[in-house]
Amino acid sequence: MFTLIGLSSAFKSRGSRHDYYLADSSVAPWLVGLSAVATNNSGYMFIGVIGYTYVTGFAAFWLMFGWIAGDFLGSLLVHGRLRAATERTGEVSYAGVLANWYGSSNDRLQRVIGAISLLFLLAYAGAQLVAGSKALHVLFGWPESTGAILGAILVTLYCFAGGIRASIWTDAAQSMVMIVAMAVLFYVATDAMGGLTASLSSMRAIPGFTDWFPDDLLLPGFGGMVLFVLGWMFAGLSVIAQPHVMVRFMTLDSSGHMRRARIWYYLWFTAFYSLATFVGLLSRIYLGDTASFDAELALPAMSLELLPPALVGLILAGVFAATMSTADSLVLSCSAAITHDLLPHRIERTIVIKGTTIVITLSALGLALINSQSVFSLVIMAWSALASAFAPLLLALCLNWKPSQGLSLCAVATGLGTALVWRWLGLEHYIYEGLPGIMAGLVVLSPAGLRCALESWKNEGALPPQAVPLSDSRQGLQGSGND
Repeated sequence: MFTLIGLSSAFKSRGSRHDYYLADSSVAPWLVGLSAVATNNSGYMFIGVIGYTYVTGFAAFWLMFGWIAGDFLGSLLVHGRLRAATERTGEVSYAGVLANWYGSSNDRLQRVIGAISLLFLLAYAGAQLVAGSKALHVLFGWPESTGAILGAILVTLYCFAGGIRASIWTDAAQSMVMIVAMAVLFYVATDAMGGLTASLSSMRAIPGFTDWFPDDLLLPGFGGMVLFVLGWMFAGLSVIAQPHVMVRFMTLDSSGHMRRARIWYYLWFTAFYSLATFVGLLSRIYLGDTASFDAELALPAMSLELLPPALVGLILAGVFAATMSTADSLVLSCSAAITHDLLPHRIERTIVIKGTTIVITLSALGLALINSQSVFSLVIMAWSALASAFAPLLLALCLNWKPSQGLSLCAVATGLGTALVWRWLGLEHYIYEGLPGIMAGLVVLSPAGLRCALESWKNEGALPPQAVPLSDSRQGLQGSGND
């Protein structure tokens, strides 16, 4: 069904580069919201988050709260302005919009952002194919490579057919299957445990499982708790630096419809994330604590134990929906990085663009087949690296700091380097590495912010408030990209 929906988008394809990568910026708000949810959730939610909750317990609620809160706060500043900048610059890639935000061409910055995107999004795409293959391995006993190969074939089919439009259409259908699958498993698992009250009693019997914070915080007491939650808020804020998610909002039919798109996105996201967290908690009760058990297999293992075959198939469809909705988005973002950002002459021929998409898919498949890390670890590494590199620059642009190309490149390098060193030192276990990475990038960009503030104060001093007509003030607000 997903493949047919994706293939049907070929009938609306206009055969242009702008249509392939941005669907001619004509996508309805509800489609943008559901597509962004499906892309953001990914196999990480079905496999990674449930595995993390299985191990961590109630402390995983803070991951959910922090992630959604940080994501929402970032959207208030960024989403509308990014959509307006996309229209203003005429660019089709995330890197292109950031590098040409003020109209001037910054080719070096665009190539650097494109190269970093390509590197980490490829690793991310490999992780999605791994997530799908893990589910098939548990449910059918197939080799772990089989799911990755099947996923790569499906992604190639509908990306080749309609580009971003095929991805968005299938995302909308996938997001519905994902939430139905998770709701079914939550209901059946709760019923099997004897209800919510009985389930909670069983959780309390597990030592440390119902503690609201883990024992090994970076700092003792209240300070450690604040840092723990703040770290996951920065993980949510990191959404603004994920090209494969933000390109959904760049395809919106009008900047004025951004609020409606966000309503769809956050209502669906909150409902699905809550269900995934509760299923993770229930999986620990039902499956027990076995040292040899791979926590990331909790969902498919519990599905086999609890559900009849038809509903196990529904769960498998949900897992594959999550992995494919993100994998195809990642592949398209990588393709845009090559054809639009890295090559000296931007490719316009659709057949060459589609060929590049196939090459990227094969590369992601190769990474999936040699993968030796967990899905959770791979996704967080790629997520935090992109966040540390791009979020400070995008925030500065939305705040109208106007950093130079040299300062922007320095901030990208500093943020990314800080996050990688933090992970290399093993400190990500205590604080999400995107927090120090994003802060380091903002510190580098702070001179541009200070200069912007000084210029603003200087202009305010030269022109008293009463000299500014009310109509001009309103026009300025309307042009700011806010809702």
